[in-house]
Amino acid sequence: MSEVFAIKIQSDPKLDNFENLLQCVSSEKQARIKKFRMHEDALRALFGDLLVRYAICSRLKISNVEVVFKLNEYGKPSLEGFPYFHFNISHSGEWVVCVTDSLPVGIDVETIRQIDMGIAKRFFSKDEFAFINSKEICERVDYFFQFWTLKESYIKACGKGLSIPLDSFSIRMDEGGISVLDINDNTEWFFKQYGIGAGYKMAVCSRHDKFSNGIETVDTLQLSKFFNV
Repeated sequence: MSEVFAIKIQSDPKLDNFENLLQCVSSEKQARIKKFRMHEDALRALFGDLLVRYAICSRLKISNVEVVFKLNEYGKPSLEGFPYFHFNISHSGEWVVCVTDSLPVGIDVETIRQIDMGIAKRFFSKDEFAFINSKEICERVDYFFQFWTLKESYIKACGKGLSIPLDSFSIRMDEGGISVLDINDNTEWFFKQYGIGAGYKMAVCSRHDKFSNGIETVDTLQLSKFFNV
């Protein structure tokens, strides 16, 4: 089953035990986090790593020191020594989310904001762009981010990232549900959209249709206690 976890980053960018929590991730990740100019970006990166470590340790019953990540040729991380445990991370605005599964999986969360619809024409398939334009003007931004999160979750689940052009496949939303048409991939994929809060869209893509009904939300205090810092 695809299980979804989320943490809402506090609006105050200062965190009393930031340095202690930083010690819970790998030295390589620590170095990358310290390079961020904006503290909010450092927080998102840190809590993305901590959240997936929390999910891994909770589900596999292993300790944090046993968690070792490796990257595929496209940069997608996986868990060393556990080939049947898959995960993916995303963050936007105040939210950091991750999903775990026994099969390849992808997740994307986005802050809804005003955008130039020329982006949809440039990056979406012709069918997707036509679908968005068929909606009332006041609905188009909402549908744009539905398509965006669904498409991002798909390419992340495939494990090839943006090496898959966004206009090379098409997401369909109709009475039968959500599906993907990709002439380069005949794998059957399944999707689920989650409501994570006003002003956000989120989607998960998996190889099966067994999704958790809700989101397991944790907070910074829970993580601090979990990692004993």
